[in-house]
Amino acid sequence: MKRWQSISLGVITLLVLVVANLLIFQKERLLASGQTIFLELAPVDPRSLIQGDYMALRYGTLQTVNTDELASDGYLVLKLDERNIATFDRVYQPGETLAPDERIIRYRKRSWDVRLGAESFFFQEGHADYYSNARYAELRLAESGETVLAGLRGEELEALGPPAEINN
Repeated sequence: MKRWQSISLGVITLLVLVVANLLIFQKERLLASGQTIFLELAPVDPRSLIQGDYMALRYGTLQTVNTDELASDGYLVLKLDERNIATFDRVYQPGETLAPDERIIRYRKRSWDVRLGAESFFFQEGHADYYSNARYAELRLAESGETVLAGLRGEELEALGPPAEINN
C-alpha cells in the first residue's frame, strides 16, 4: 500500500508542477506578444498593513458600466484612442463584429465588484513614492480578452518605478 501512496503522491506533484508551469508560460507569452493597452485608474488607498506596500487597482472606465445589467462573466468592448488608452464602449454580444479600434476584455462580476484581471500591483517596501503618480495600468491584452498587468504609467504614459540603478 505504501508503494501506491508514494506513486500517487509523485504523480500528483508532477501534475501540479506541469499545470503551474503551463500557466506561467501562458502569462509570459501574453506579456511578450499581447497588445499593449492602457486603462485609466480610479483613486484608491495604496497601503495594507497585512500585505505591505501595494496599490489596489480600480479602473476608471468601469465607473461608466451599469453593473446591474452584467452577467457574472462576460466581455466588454473597449474603444482605443491613438495612444491605446482604452475606454468602455458597450457590453460585448457574442458574434458581433468589432471596429478596427475596438477590443474585447474579459470581466468577472463578483457581488458588486467587476474585475478585469489584476486587482492589485505589489511593489518593494519603500518604493511607494515611485508609483504615487500612477494614472494608468499598462495591460497586455490577448485576442481572447484575457489580460496581464505589465506595469503602471503616469499622466503622459511614462513608465513608473525605481531608477534602473536601484533595481540592480
